[in-house]
Amino acid sequence: MPILHVPATVHGRVLIDPARNPRGFIVGFHGYGQVADDMLVELQQIPGAEHWTKASVQALHPFYTRGDFRVVASWMTRQDRDLAITDNTAYVLDAINAVRELHASTAPLVLVGFSQGTAMAYRAALRCPSAVTTVVALAGDIPPELKDDATLSWPRVLVGVGDREEWYAGRKLEADLEFLRSRHVTHELVRFDGGHEWTADFRAAVGRLLADQ
Repeated sequence: MPILHVPATVHGRVLIDPARNPRGFIVGFHGYGQVADDMLVELQQIPGAEHWTKASVQALHPFYTRGDFRVVASWMTRQDRDLAITDNTAYVLDAINAVRELHASTAPLVLVGFSQGTAMAYRAALRCPSAVTTVVALAGDIPPELKDDATLSWPRVLVGVGDREEWYAGRKLEADLEFLRSRHVTHELVRFDGGHEWTADFRAAVGRLLADQ
């Protein structure tokens, strides 16, 4: 059966928490079944984040949760995955550029991803024409297509994983760390007491990173 893919224009949501005389920009990408509001709350709790303008980008594919019919979102599924990667990457790059242009600034840019949103943080960082200084990757892996492209220039990476993490652990985590070592990427692994989640200890580690920017 033939499949026809038709381009469509949709509008995405980006929440912005501006800082006065910001040191830079933190742009966050939420996990599966979350929304931009959830990620913004996490970014706001990072020590020192009040000195940075924070933006939280919401995935383009909203849906209702069962029971309470709360609106949440997902970045993509396996269906038409390559097209979704292209669409989502173009969207997040536009979002990042719009935030920076709104504030007329070329200050440092830190991208933060949690769970499913980690892949988008990596993709944006490697494809963004603006200089990204750091990727913070919590509980999510490096997309395979980025590993296959030897021409990419990688920023600093902070990887976070809880001791009770079930999805991003074992071989997935070790494969990413080995890749980063093989490409001589400056990176740090932060382990903390927790599962697939943000914790105060991990926020503190991100806060120390921001202070070093």
